[in-house]
Amino acid sequence: MSLDTRERILAATLACIDADGLAATSVEDIARRAEVGRATIYRQFPGGREQVLTETITWEVGRFFGGIEEAIAELDDLEARIDAAFVAGDRGLAEHALLHRLLRTEPEAVLTELAVATDLVLEVIVAYITEQLGREILAGRVRADLDVAMAADHLGRMFLSYLGTPGEWDLTDPVRRAELVRTRFLAGLRPPMV
Repeated sequence: MSLDTRERILAATLACIDADGLAATSVEDIARRAEVGRATIYRQFPGGREQVLTETITWEVGRFFGGIEEAIAELDDLEARIDAAFVAGDRGLAEHALLHRLLRTEPEAVLTELAVATDLVLEVIVAYITEQLGREILAGRVRADLDVAMAADHLGRMFLSYLGTPGEWDLTDPVRRAELVRTRFLAGLRPPMV
């Protein structure tokens, strides 16, 4: 099966979820919208409906974080990247009408699916931050004695937490966002002042 067919199935599933919700989306609906047979879906997703739904949510979450990665790709340092990631992530969440509707209408189902996808995304984020911290150490912007693996895991989890529930931090306010990044993300990473 070609990647185009797989993506067409994922896109069709997303469109079905958008039109009918998670609970009402069936393999028949997906097949009809993707213009493939049910057998094609079952060959690609042997776990049937549950697998195609889970993989569609993971695919959409991946696309969301791919947009964040694209927004920060050209920036030079970790501080600028975290700041820009919050801008892109906050905007992306605010503009994701399907997510908001599903959280209102089917919160348990969508949160269960998002938990699976978020675990996968966290691994990718931590790997990315690990690489960035190595560059930051070489540039002298981060302590040389930093436990990179522990710091990357901590920063990745904090990023997802603050992005999802920023609390008192207004992610649309550049001053508050800069304070968040400086005091909550970078304070323990900076080399000692000489």
